[in-house]
Amino acid sequence: MDSLLIIGLIVGVIFLFFIFWFFSTWNRLVSLEENVNQSWANIDVLLKQRYDMLPNLEEIVKGYAKHEKDLFMEFAKARQAAAGALQNKDVKGVSAAESMMSGMMPRITAVAEAYPELKTDGNFLNIQNELVSLENQVADRREMYNQTTTSFNKQIQMIPVTFVASMKGCQRRDLFEVHGVEREAVKLSFT
Repeated sequence: MDSLLIIGLIVGVIFLFFIFWFFSTWNRLVSLEENVNQSWANIDVLLKQRYDMLPNLEEIVKGYAKHEKDLFMEFAKARQAAAGALQNKDVKGVSAAESMMSGMMPRITAVAEAYPELKTDGNFLNIQNELVSLENQVADRREMYNQTTTSFNKQIQMIPVTFVASMKGCQRRDLFEVHGVEREAVKLSFT
């Protein structure tokens, strides 16, 4: 009878250890997932600010370069796609739209270079400075988001955590990658 009691205690301790491990793993996954959500929310705020500023930049440049309609139509479509993807929390869609917009910025720079009076316009310079500041903040926040997302993605794939993650419904998150920006800095300087 003593051996049954000892076996029962061992099984009970193992069961309690398993319960403790399960709940601590669940809570760690919740924490990691919320860190990813918060990191994305930080990017969301900055991108919304930037998307709200871009039409102002576009209008100022349009005033000087009326014959560049096609460029501005493309830019408006890219901005609209980015805003739509951002609203739907589609990280891949935002990444694609940001890549498209970053490819267009040098073209807008070239248009501005063709109009010296534009380079001295106070509103244009103000928006330019604000956009540069937002670009730097977005780059920093993108790095933070990708770090927290990578940590989350690693955890949900590790054994035995993957079993708890699948019970919780955790799914791999996309990284926020803007192609072309890392290799080629977006130039917003028109001076």
